[in-house]
Amino acid sequence: MISALGLYDAEINGRPVGDQVFAPGWTDYRIRVPFQTYDVTAQLGAGENALGAVLGDGWYCGHVAWKGRNLYGDRPHLIASLHIKYADGTSDHIATDSSWKTSSGPLLQNDLLNGEDYDARLELGDWSQPGYDDSAWQQVLAGNVAPLPELSAPLGPPVRRIEEIQPVISREVTAHDRSCRTYDFRQNFSGRIRIRVKADAGTVLSFRYAEVLNPDGSLYTENLRSAKATDYYTCKGVGVEVWEPRFTFHGFRYAEVEIAAWKADDFIEVTGIVLHSDLLPAGHFSCSNELLNQLQHNIVWGQKSNFLEVPTDCPQRDERLGWTGDAQIFIRTACFNMDVRSFFHKWMRDIRDAQSPDGGIPSVIPDMEFIVNREDGGPAWSDATIICPWTIYLCYGDLEILKDHYESMRRYLDFLKTHRCKGHIRSHPEADEWGGYGDWLALDDSGKTEGATPRDLIGTALYAHDVQIMARVAAVLGHDEDALAYHILLGEIVTAFRNRFLTPDGLLTSATQTSYVLALHFGLIPEQLQSAAASELVWDIQKRGFHLATGFVGTPYILDVLEAHGHLDVAYKLLEQETFPSWLFPVKNGATTIWERWDGWTPSKGFQDKGMNSFNHYAYGAVGAWMYRVIAGLDLDPEEPGYRHILFRPRPGGSITRAAAGLKTPHGETSIRWELTQGQLNVDLLVPDGCHASFSPPPGFDAPDPCKYPAGTHRLVLADTKPRSEA
Repeated sequence: MISALGLYDAEINGRPVGDQVFAPGWTDYRIRVPFQTYDVTAQLGAGENALGAVLGDGWYCGHVAWKGRNLYGDRPHLIASLHIKYADGTSDHIATDSSWKTSSGPLLQNDLLNGEDYDARLELGDWSQPGYDDSAWQQVLAGNVAPLPELSAPLGPPVRRIEEIQPVISREVTAHDRSCRTYDFRQNFSGRIRIRVKADAGTVLSFRYAEVLNPDGSLYTENLRSAKATDYYTCKGVGVEVWEPRFTFHGFRYAEVEIAAWKADDFIEVTGIVLHSDLLPAGHFSCSNELLNQLQHNIVWGQKSNFLEVPTDCPQRDERLGWTGDAQIFIRTACFNMDVRSFFHKWMRDIRDAQSPDGGIPSVIPDMEFIVNREDGGPAWSDATIICPWTIYLCYGDLEILKDHYESMRRYLDFLKTHRCKGHIRSHPEADEWGGYGDWLALDDSGKTEGATPRDLIGTALYAHDVQIMARVAAVLGHDEDALAYHILLGEIVTAFRNRFLTPDGLLTSATQTSYVLALHFGLIPEQLQSAAASELVWDIQKRGFHLATGFVGTPYILDVLEAHGHLDVAYKLLEQETFPSWLFPVKNGATTIWERWDGWTPSKGFQDKGMNSFNHYAYGAVGAWMYRVIAGLDLDPEEPGYRHILFRPRPGGSITRAAAGLKTPHGETSIRWELTQGQLNVDLLVPDGCHASFSPPPGFDAPDPCKYPAGTHRLVLADTKPRSEA
């Protein structure tokens, strides 16, 4: 059993212990740190054995975000305990203590943001092998960590090397006896490189990283802000050397290597190593529009890049924090793409650890109040503590996550009621001067960011959504009195919302796309006025030439609202829009992940503000859930969570003539595939054992009889009943 404050790589008898990267992981080290348990029987031998570890700074004492080093502590610490049971029934217990020895070595510096510096000439030989001469090593210092964090079993999957990418050379420049070569991995990703190199001893190779290139082909690194993102390797000059950094990672598509005094017989090979939490693929989506298929690809790679220990916002610049808003916006899509159940169990425990005594939830998890000094992350951010457990319950039928966090969720709603509301209006200026982040990166009429959706409208809409979820959570867990109280509270919030933001004819006092999206999606507008409100939303979309103006808060729901209120055609026009701002504009311009901004780059203006311009965020990738649920038609029934009752509900539209989606549910594989051919809809369904399904035909097609299906495969052929001119 082993853990560290910082990062460790352990070895026994010259062989690595396990294949985990960045162990023990990232938590709030003031509260808890995970430990790992490995069965090392096969690595031990008769006689003398050697156990050791290399320590790195990691999140504990390296740079985190833009606030410098040593935010948790000033140096890494190791704790380990080797338990040996012999065949004769006796046992040994060998633990870290003051008898252990330590030495510096070839790892000169390491940092998750700045990179790694490795001098192979300083390697220590077979330092983890029996018989090694450690007489020059020093005695370790017994650490005095106060307060001592809780050692906890890990809940989530570890980070591992997931795959390798072979690059192509996109640029090579030689000048003044220096060679500079740029490698294009043709995919933006999180990870690092491995090199094979042959050069003279003392030859220094420097590696820089970037997501995109400047017009002249050089690396665009301004958006990295203070993150140096640079690795150095000094050759020892003995044969072919192989090196991969241990304790750093970068977000990049391009890697540039600069080499001094390069000779004709020297060579270097570079391989990309993709790193992320070891999450099994769960779903797949495809359709007849290849741009949407690339969008799905970009969504998946955005998730891969940012699901590394915690759901981060971006992997490249000096940030890489577990922003709660980004995570709750994307979680439904995340559940389609990968098995994220244990990943969110871990992160929800981090949220609970971060909750303030009066119930507030911070903006980033693990809690980093020395970076974002607020006990409350505000609307759509702190709400992750309600939305994420409920989504995991729906997608996996997981009652445990609701049981584990019910009290924390309840305390958070009490906090909102007493600290952030006036007259049930959340973020009321008289109760909350800040009001939250608003509809982050929305576009106003002039095309600038930070749209005008009132923060108290956003806050109250999300407050209603939270309470509606909690009423259902309480009912599921058998807390009937709580469920009734939340139902009553929900009615009071809805009334307050209507009194403050809704006119008698169904218009909102704020006419932004996000205002109408939130009010309609969360049921805050009376049924008889919803058509008028939806028409206002459509009018705004049309006047913009079928373009989005929503930010992080409104974007995840806009297509759902349009489809639910009879405007599927408008939803498809938005989704398939190829000009800025739209989901497909980055795709048309070579993106391989999701951009942070709609206008991260445009032909007319070039790059957006270098202070905040990531080309690998996943938030706007939340549209992926709509593609699964509406285009392909694969959804769940909230009354029978975990896909015990599968809802097949394809809604063809736009240019789409065929689509397919599949998902590994807790009960097995389910899938739907449909194609429009010559006036009929051909559909293939797969229902896993222990489940049943319902099929809802698209408007204008004959309903199948029956429309209920047991486990097994099913094929349907539906006739188009629309008049030919309409069809």
